[in-house]
Amino acid sequence: MSAQPVHMEEPEDPKAILRGLPERERGEFLRQYQAAVEAARDDVAQYPALRLLLRRWHLVVVAANQPGYYEAIRAAKAGVGRYTQLEDALADERARRAS
Repeated sequence: MSAQPVHMEEPEDPKAILRGLPERERGEFLRQYQAAVEAARDDVAQYPALRLLLRRWHLVVVAANQPGYYEAIRAAKAGVGRYTQLEDALADERARRAS
């Protein structure tokens, strides 16, 4: 058996993001991605914003592929189900980091 190089796809690669997104998210990703690419092309100082956009959309891929993701969003928007107020979540996170 010979050793073959393993091709690890970058999770923030636009192709990987597009492939991993549910169909309903793809149009918005492409719109935002194309705008960020144009901005970075016109002003190199915008390149970090493009990278941040890809990072955020990678997280959408991870979240949106979890069972119950869209149902949880609908429940939160309706104010039903289990959720944590933002202020409480921030306070919990600050306390966690302080300890």
